[in-house]
Amino acid sequence: MSSTMKTRFTGIFLLFCVLTLLSCVSYSGGLSNKWRIEVSEGAKSSGAMVFRVSPKGQPAIDVTVHINDGLRENMVAEAIKDAFRKQLPSDGYHIERDDGEDVLVKRRRNTPRFGLDLVSSDVKAVRINLDKE
Repeated sequence: MSSTMKTRFTGIFLLFCVLTLLSCVSYSGGLSNKWRIEVSEGAKSSGAMVFRVSPKGQPAIDVTVHINDGLRENMVAEAIKDAFRKQLPSDGYHIERDDGEDVLVKRRRNTPRFGLDLVSSDVKAVRINLDKE
């Protein structure tokens, strides 16, 4: 076998290994039937937050929340609540505000337990804490 063929074979083998690993990747964070999104501080810039809802055994759903500069923490929580209600299936999730600055995301009926992550945010000053309930 020539060195060119060995190099090609090695490259194909490595590609196969990487693709196999990627196909096995699933959500590895904690799962819960209810999550609390705690919002601290107001927005000091406009921007977007992207949350990922990862139901066990189902495709993840990204929820994008647009935030305007100057929103206080209660209004940031309101924007998060509204975005989750619009972008998640209403028959699968119940979304509500709690204590003004918190948002609760709860599964309904047969919806599997799910993970929740903040994937990205370019909104200055707003801090997000995610807690399983």
